[in-house]
Amino acid sequence: MTWIGARVVRKDAAEKVTGRARFASDLFVPGMLRVRVVRSPVARGRIRRIETSRAREVPGVVAVLTARDIPGRNCIPVVLDDLPLLAAEEVRFHGEPVAVVAAETEAAAEEAARRVEVVVEELPPVLDPLESLKSDAPRLWGDDNVFKRWHVRRGDVDAALQGADLVVAGSYRTPYQEHAYLEPQGMLAVPTPDGGLEVTGSMQCPFYVREGVATVLGLPLASVRVVQATTGGAFGGKEDVPSIVAGQAALVAWKTGRPARLIYTRDEDILSMSKRHPGLVESRYGFARNGTLLAADVRYILDAGAYATLSPVVAWRGTVHAVGPYRCENVRVETLAVATNKVPCGAFRGFGSPQVLFAAESQMDEAAHRLGLDPVEVRRRNLLRDGDVTPTGQRLRAEVGLGEALERVVAASGWAEKRASGPGTGTRRYGIGCSVVHYGVCLGAGGRNLDRAGAFVQVMYDGSAIYAVGTTEMGQGMHTVLAQVVAEELGLPYDAVRPVASDTHMVPDSGPTVASRTTMMSGNALRRAAAPIRRTLQEVAASLLGQADPADIRLENGRATAPDGRSVDYDEVLHRCFLERRPLASSAMAVSPETSWDPETGAGDAYITYAFAANVVEVAVDVETGEVEVLRVHAAHDLGRAVNPTGVEGQIEGGSAQGLGYALLEEILHDARGRMVNHRFSTYLIPTARDVPPIHAHIVEHPTEVGPYGAKGFGEQPLMGIAPAVANAVFHATGVRMREVPITPERLWRALRDGGPR
Repeated sequence: MTWIGARVVRKDAAEKVTGRARFASDLFVPGMLRVRVVRSPVARGRIRRIETSRAREVPGVVAVLTARDIPGRNCIPVVLDDLPLLAAEEVRFHGEPVAVVAAETEAAAEEAARRVEVVVEELPPVLDPLESLKSDAPRLWGDDNVFKRWHVRRGDVDAALQGADLVVAGSYRTPYQEHAYLEPQGMLAVPTPDGGLEVTGSMQCPFYVREGVATVLGLPLASVRVVQATTGGAFGGKEDVPSIVAGQAALVAWKTGRPARLIYTRDEDILSMSKRHPGLVESRYGFARNGTLLAADVRYILDAGAYATLSPVVAWRGTVHAVGPYRCENVRVETLAVATNKVPCGAFRGFGSPQVLFAAESQMDEAAHRLGLDPVEVRRRNLLRDGDVTPTGQRLRAEVGLGEALERVVAASGWAEKRASGPGTGTRRYGIGCSVVHYGVCLGAGGRNLDRAGAFVQVMYDGSAIYAVGTTEMGQGMHTVLAQVVAEELGLPYDAVRPVASDTHMVPDSGPTVASRTTMMSGNALRRAAAPIRRTLQEVAASLLGQADPADIRLENGRATAPDGRSVDYDEVLHRCFLERRPLASSAMAVSPETSWDPETGAGDAYITYAFAANVVEVAVDVETGEVEVLRVHAAHDLGRAVNPTGVEGQIEGGSAQGLGYALLEEILHDARGRMVNHRFSTYLIPTARDVPPIHAHIVEHPTEVGPYGAKGFGEQPLMGIAPAVANAVFHATGVRMREVPITPERLWRALRDGGPR
């Protein structure tokens, strides 16, 4: 391989560090209106009236629009199609959009939005999912306030628990997490001369945005073109909700006939955009005396917020991953996504797994402690390995690198010596903890109808090339990795390959850029698109070299070489292609292999493959104040094949830092009326550079047959195992089991004072 596995410079590096990249807030067209959103001041209530007359008096105001002005359906299609673009008769969470205002300037739009009076009959909100499940709770969704239920039934859990030598039971809580992407949500909508609409903005799923805009405007999909602007981060937060932002801008553009740009402020972005679901996990695990996991009984409740959005599929992924990467013949999992009157939750890196894996890895650690075994040894005895069967009954192929990943971090961290030395004495105690996780790559059985990807490749007659895909670059390095794929397939220099912005008019619907699927799905699509071009180049080169079999021609870094060493430069090959009018452009689709899921039993081959990770975290705890300092992180990831090792290391470092925020700092708070109280970065705390310790990234490669060159996706899993590893390290340092994250100094201080687990 020339380019696969190479450490190349990112395709978007220069434009971003020099400021040439154009983000949504950089977009401008003549005559553009500025748009602001009017939001609900309460968490639950009936809309009695919306007074707009004072807003219309502001100089420069062009339009004030409510749900009555929507020409199509007042719905953003996601899973259950319950999410309105603008609240019409009732509001269900604090900050829900009620109206949009358009004006000639930002100042005028903001002033007009302040003057819109939303008169609401406030009703008592439902803020706790356990309260929402009670029979006398207000009906927020259906008959029971449950958006979706999933379960797994395997073996005889009750008998296995009864016969176990040890049963470990625990209740675990995890918080909201804000995506904190660098760039807030933003969209520009421009009417086109043919009666359609073009939308450009910050997003990770252009085809979702296209469907959302077409739905609210009542247009055919072909009349809506969506182009991704340079996107400053997403982490799942620009999967479903950008359709809301695009719909709001598009409604103004459609009604006024003028371009309209909507850029959210950071405050309203945090207030109203989707979050990671808070989770409640109640677990009972049964073990043999030697540490073998015999049974797992898990009840997993997700606080979905006011609308379902992606909660049904988030809950499904959490269900599949609920027991962690372990062999277990007796499994019972029940998962519920429950409605409350809080900000809707959606996709976030890990997608329902970090919450339940925090519980699973804490349970394994607690079992090791009570059995008098090393936590690593308990994991060794239960890890999934080649040929093993997952808790859903899926037999794994020979591509499981979890055992190697665990041994890598154990050795690199000096685990044995540091565990043996103990936490020390005095006010500063030391601890070391571990975790292991797995991650189902691509959409799996829960979303297989969306699991396809399109690609287009064209080689120019000067030896340069472009490619277009339906997945998106949002900072994760997609353009770089896919350019390496194209360069490898066609034997071109990496610098000769240029990506084209994701555009719904360029390639077929390629599903969402989620589930760590981009390298696998778009990579496979590009290889298929490049194949006929490669054959053409080989045929022409073979003719020039007098070689009988074109398949014997090697294309490498701008030259075509025969088996006997004779070669010809690409310039000559491409010139001949031009003279012979040979096609050097091609499109292709990649479709995910089949998966299975039995909703009655929760059994099946849930994903086409799995990536695996092991983490070791070292901490120092001040037992007088409850402050936790993370000293270092070791993270080993089996990702099949590292197409770009530098990008892999960046993903591990960034995901681990994000996981540390989840473990120690980040939570969204609401008051008794359901109003979010910390929707600013001054009160919602995320790690800074000074909070992030040395992170040692270890790359493990166990190739899969279904990915390009053996690559698996893995971008989400670097976050997933950090919180339990931190909690386990805190337990080693203090003897206190923290069953709720974030482990703030206040929480840990109280637990230390009380002398018991929290």
